[in-house]
Amino acid sequence: MAENMATTSKEGPLVHLFDGHVYIFRAYFSMPSMTATDGTPCNAAYGFANTLIRYATEEDPTHAGVCFDAAMTSFRNELEPEYKAQRGETPEELEPQFDLCHEIAIALGFVVYEVDDYEADDLLGTVAAEVVKRKGRARVITTDKDLCQLVREDGRVHVYDLAKEKTFDADAVREKFGVSPHQIPDYLGLVGDTVDNLPGVPGIGAKSAAAVLQAFPTIEEVPDDVDEWEGVTVRGAKRMAEKISEHRARALKTKSLATVLRKVPGVTPGLSDLTYRGADRERTEELFERLGWNRIYDRIPKWQS
Repeated sequence: MAENMATTSKEGPLVHLFDGHVYIFRAYFSMPSMTATDGTPCNAAYGFANTLIRYATEEDPTHAGVCFDAAMTSFRNELEPEYKAQRGETPEELEPQFDLCHEIAIALGFVVYEVDDYEADDLLGTVAAEVVKRKGRARVITTDKDLCQLVREDGRVHVYDLAKEKTFDADAVREKFGVSPHQIPDYLGLVGDTVDNLPGVPGIGAKSAAAVLQAFPTIEEVPDDVDEWEGVTVRGAKRMAEKISEHRARALKTKSLATVLRKVPGVTPGLSDLTYRGADRERTEELFERLGWNRIYDRIPKWQS
């Protein structure tokens, strides 16, 4: 699991924040088909429950939450109709499992955040910002590279890839992408984001984007005049300047869409709101009995007193 980090210290408690839909989809595509006793498909839900239980067992968090997308669309689709359009329809067997996973997270004692028109990314950004404001620290548990923009130079927010057991602090983000965490939206503006169906600047790849952003901190600061590109250690600087100048508006729009919000209205948790006290015995017993899950129940490490 993650590098052993004390959950409480003079730096404040460490709040563990799950990117819910990432682990729902991972469970759906890795688990064989399953149905509950009432016939409801539940392979993703079962895998998701296992992930939360295993994490709680191995990490023993004092504070934890899960953030979900309220729907497959958000305010970004109003700004860009093609945003995530390539993903298509949600698999029929997965659709009923989102609500079930929401129910599972609550039963297992995790604080849950879900707000209409906003993505889980925005909720993770908002909750992490609130945690830091209240002198805590946050671990964002995800495989989504976009969320590396939440990583802080002072170490108070880091990203953790659960499957790879890889922690991304600011230096690890720079090692992987060649840019600092706060530059990730600019980086995505230049290279694009195929996962979210956001185009970048044609002909600008990862290495070129990193070289540009080492010379000019933001897309807005990239000059049109190639004579001002002195010191940019990349081949074809003249052509690159022309491409960015030509596609700057598109790059800035992608940057805007890729920028995670830090202030979702109404989401202002205190550290006490995020306290992890263990699973709710009554809720969990009722839910797992309904689903026909018996063996997983015995692996729950902590119950609310």
